[in-house]
Amino acid sequence: MTQALTAPPLPKRLALYYGGKWHEPAGGYRPTFNPATGEILAQAPEANAEDIAAAAEAAHQGFLAWSRLPAAERGARLREIARRVRDHADELAHLDAANCGNPIQRMRPDALNAAAQIDYYAGLVHELKGETIPTADRGLNYSMREPLGVVARIVAYNHPLMFLAGKMAPVLAAGNSVIMKAPDQAPLSALRFAEIIDGILPPGTLNIVTGGSDCGEALVLHPTVRKVALIGSAGTGAAILRNAADKIMPVTLELGGKNPLVVCPDADLETAVQGAINGMNFTWAGQSCGSTSRLFVHDSLYDAVLERLCAQLPKLHRCGLPTDPATTMGCLISEAQFDKVMSYIQLGISEDARLVAGGKRPDDPALAKGWFIEPTVFADVTPAMRIFREEIFGPVLSVIRWSDEDQLIADVNSVDYGLSASIYTRDLARAHRLAQRIEAGYIWINTSSAHYLGANFGGYKKSGLGREEGLEELLSYTQVKNVHVAL
Repeated sequence: MTQALTAPPLPKRLALYYGGKWHEPAGGYRPTFNPATGEILAQAPEANAEDIAAAAEAAHQGFLAWSRLPAAERGARLREIARRVRDHADELAHLDAANCGNPIQRMRPDALNAAAQIDYYAGLVHELKGETIPTADRGLNYSMREPLGVVARIVAYNHPLMFLAGKMAPVLAAGNSVIMKAPDQAPLSALRFAEIIDGILPPGTLNIVTGGSDCGEALVLHPTVRKVALIGSAGTGAAILRNAADKIMPVTLELGGKNPLVVCPDADLETAVQGAINGMNFTWAGQSCGSTSRLFVHDSLYDAVLERLCAQLPKLHRCGLPTDPATTMGCLISEAQFDKVMSYIQLGISEDARLVAGGKRPDDPALAKGWFIEPTVFADVTPAMRIFREEIFGPVLSVIRWSDEDQLIADVNSVDYGLSASIYTRDLARAHRLAQRIEAGYIWINTSSAHYLGANFGGYKKSGLGREEGLEELLSYTQVKNVHVAL
């Protein structure tokens, strides 16, 4: 049985935040839920095009003030935001656990990771440098980096506070103002964050809106918005690209993944099994673009890996109420996502994949009203199956047998995605060879899942455009101006 904590501390203001003030939404309100219990937590504001127009005007005014501040002052104010996030980490974690269904034990590290990202970019404000270019006519030619203006960032529900607070940092550090669109499924931590940091920045520098697809589309289309960045699905990314094309506007897209974890014949067996469990991100019910949801195991280790995987998985990840500190695996975000994942499980069975673990709701009656699915493992999956090729975004791991390296690479690279990959081997040459041949933007060797500040993260193919989490992300929110002086 699992036990919930007391009700989360809700934001005092359930409204849109722009121009340094709170505004009742012209688009009205709609309920936001606790996906683990089905209860309505609050009525969240729903921004429409009218609201976005007002927020964009406020953001433009905020840009005029913020961009004129010295870089050191921008960095100092960002560090103050990071400090407040740390001070309120427990509160924000509790709110996210209740609103998005992820375990509270992982939501506090999310808040601390957000603070670390803010501090990181606060420290890079002096790296927005230009260059001098030698010329043949005794002139002086130099370049400078300038902010873009108003930027919109649309973030996903699997890390609500971490994405919202952390992803605003490079935009603001570069001197832009930003409109952050919180995930419509889990918007409450964004509104509480706005309350916590209110007054640190000039009005209109940071603006927070909530709402669904109409809100997002209005952001992309608004003429004042100079760049859009998305963490979301490939379909949403494609829609943003189409709308951005008419504006000739840059975009950054961090999209989906169907990521491989390759176990080579010389891999350490226990390390590889633990890596496969960690890499699947069962803690988040598999709702992670970086989940290594395709486990390629060499024929010589296949049965041993499968046996240990199915034995260890129930001990490490068992569904529970997200607000219980003992919970190691949360629930899916909504009924729609639950139905989608269950449809893929039925599809895997109909495609003759072998279901060896999970595949159903947990038996705990305390979880009966939530969108829980047990950790699920399919064996004997082949590249012809849809569960091999399509992103499920749920706790479903497909195990594939391999023996020939060239065929392995062909199968690994045969999907539309290329976000991340993980390789387990004790052969140094093999490790680097596979890393070169796999089409993915972020590769782990003998580990999985971890991100490192300063290491650029992003994908190949339909997994996205651009890179985040490093200096390259900061520079992507600037434009370069060249100046030539005749002497």
